[in-house]
Amino acid sequence: MSPTGSYLEIDGRPALRFVRDYGHPAERVFALLTDPAELAHWFPARVATASWDPGATVTYTFETDGDGGTGEVLAHEPPHRVGFSWGGEELWFAVETLQDGRSRLTFTHLMTERDAASRNAAGWDLCLDALGAALDGSPTRAPGGRTPAWEERYQGYLAAGVPSGAPILG
Repeated sequence: MSPTGSYLEIDGRPALRFVRDYGHPAERVFALLTDPAELAHWFPARVATASWDPGATVTYTFETDGDGGTGEVLAHEPPHRVGFSWGGEELWFAVETLQDGRSRLTFTHLMTERDAASRNAAGWDLCLDALGAALDGSPTRAPGGRTPAWEERYQGYLAAGVPSGAPILG
């Protein structure tokens, strides 16, 4: 499968960028970016925060409370922009309203490790597919782990020359 994300550098930092169009209004897409119950359908960890006010703590959980670390809310401008940090990295989501009630999501992941780009891009591709399924009324469990679908995406990013070399778990 061809990669849907692109590798770039922003202010000297390695980054990934994904652009997806959805047949849903910006408000609905934004809800899936900020409502913990909705995030559970597509985000790789459970997300908890007392508020989305900038500076608020965000806690990430895989198995036991907080085992995924913490971050903070960087921006919250409903229904068009939200950003939060996770383990020193930044996740930025911008939602643009298009014609006919559709919207465009631009997701930018500012990373700390260049060599993690292919690994992370493969995972985000699957997560964004799951976000699309949730929007369309077919929510699933958030993707995770080294699956055949992940391997296929990962190989596509390697073939496209996206930086790699970071350890792959699972």
